[in-house]
Amino acid sequence: MKLCFSTAALAIALTLPTTSGFAFTHPSTRSTTPLTRLDAKRVSFREDSRKKLVEGINQVADAVKVTLGPKGRNVVLERNYGAPEIVNDGVTIAREIELDDPEANVGCKLVQEVAAKSDSKAGDGTTTSTIMTQATVNQGMKAVTSGVNPVALNIGIKRAAQIVCDEIRLLAKPVNGIEDLKDVATIASGSVEMGRIIASAFDKIGDTGSTVIEESQTLFDEVEFTEGLTIDRGFVSPYLVKDQERQVSEQINPRVLVTDAKIDNVNELVPLLEQLVKSKEPIFMVAEDVTGEALSALVVNKMRGVLDVCAIKAPGFGQRRKEYLQDIAIATGATYVAEEVGITLDSVTLDMLGTADRIVCSKELTTIVTDGKQQEAIDARIKQIRREAETADTDFDKEKAVTRVAALGGGIARIKVGAATETELKDKKLRYEDALNSVESAKELGVVPGGGACLAYLQKSIAQKILDSFEDEDEKQGAQILIKAMSAPCEQVAINAGVEGAVVLSKVQALAEEKGMGWGWDASDMKYKNLLEAGVIDPAKVTINAMENSASVAGLVLTTECLVTEIKVELSEADKQAMFDSQGMSAGMGDMSGYQ
Repeated sequence: MKLCFSTAALAIALTLPTTSGFAFTHPSTRSTTPLTRLDAKRVSFREDSRKKLVEGINQVADAVKVTLGPKGRNVVLERNYGAPEIVNDGVTIAREIELDDPEANVGCKLVQEVAAKSDSKAGDGTTTSTIMTQATVNQGMKAVTSGVNPVALNIGIKRAAQIVCDEIRLLAKPVNGIEDLKDVATIASGSVEMGRIIASAFDKIGDTGSTVIEESQTLFDEVEFTEGLTIDRGFVSPYLVKDQERQVSEQINPRVLVTDAKIDNVNELVPLLEQLVKSKEPIFMVAEDVTGEALSALVVNKMRGVLDVCAIKAPGFGQRRKEYLQDIAIATGATYVAEEVGITLDSVTLDMLGTADRIVCSKELTTIVTDGKQQEAIDARIKQIRREAETADTDFDKEKAVTRVAALGGGIARIKVGAATETELKDKKLRYEDALNSVESAKELGVVPGGGACLAYLQKSIAQKILDSFEDEDEKQGAQILIKAMSAPCEQVAINAGVEGAVVLSKVQALAEEKGMGWGWDASDMKYKNLLEAGVIDPAKVTINAMENSASVAGLVLTTECLVTEIKVELSEADKQAMFDSQGMSAGMGDMSGYQ
């Protein structure tokens, strides 16, 4: 009887929850299936979600906007390793910011996206984009709070932005000569000397050349120019050198053989070499490799003075090697000798060889100066490579395409940046990159008055035109929000110079209305003047991208009704150590289920 009572009591205990919330479970009935625990999320709605996004946007924008204009300040970025970095570049500052609050951090990421988009499309204008985003969002939040339909606001903001961008394209002045490029580079870099160096580089290389930035071991900045088609390959044998003192092989009016084959059998070359001996023309070979008896025969004939010959290995690897070889063949007018096109070495004749004005080959570098006979083919090839660059999947492929265009077109200008400290060097490199991108943008769509004067002028001159294009009142309010935000860059330039922004804005708009578009305030000398004549100009593409990207993100923030984020878990040092130990044990022991 006693045993039966205990069993019944146990049965009752198994079915009833205990005061602690857990039920008793017999060891034999306990589940052996591992439990999967999903991380919980925090969900915020309506006003709370938007407030957090705006908080993150404001924190990033407040950090970035102090850099705007000639009187803009720098921002110091801490580094886990090495010296801190002092920068003046908007997108670099924005990328570095990570907020402790996960919800505010989402807003921070949205501004980073705006800055990154402006950087990738135009290469500059990241600070202007960020300021415009902040101004539009803050103005829009007031409207949403007062009960305006956020979706209609978004439509109004985007349509108004499109009208403004179309107007900027109409106002843009084409770039006239090197002076305009120098002005653009000076404004973007904040340095007259940097502007001069970039202008001289673009003047030398022309429209198809390329400019690259490298570090120098000196304290000064300098420019080096490389003319012609440059190949990072040198002669296959030092015995092919003509000038022993300089250790280079220089050939005047040589014939050029381009092949992807490996030349190791001299018998394949004999018919061609015999014709060249008769014509007494120099021969330059580009092949996968030149080895064995073929190389020995070439060296012997060179040293005896029978034949002026030089050979290099083909640049690049894989598919890129074929592209480089075809570039060389087109630039020199040579026939591309390859089995895949049905041409073998033993079938090559003199008319299949290309020509060049001069070829200089050193130990590690070869420069081919073309003779201009193939200019049409080179231009067509450049257009083809540019189309390939537009559809390239990676930045590396795009960079290689730009290098190929530069090599075929006009050459490469290398700007060597020097500085006293590593911190200054990084800052100067970022400024040069911004300036180069601004110059490229200016060449593409032209220039407009700088210092925020263009948007300030449009705010006053086309406000009514924009509002008249809307019928819906809520959409009209969205357009009004964007119009109000257009004054933010001009005001911020003035604030950074220590002047009241609203005062400068009203004076700029009054001058522009009285004397025409182009008048504004030059923060460098604190004077009102015609900015187009004074060289205070911005690329139109930069201003357009700033407008489009800020309107896009600001409109989406205003239509946000729910925000889902991770719940941050703070681990103590003991918890971190325990997690590290458990991960280390599981990684080290592996699966030990087979050992009992």
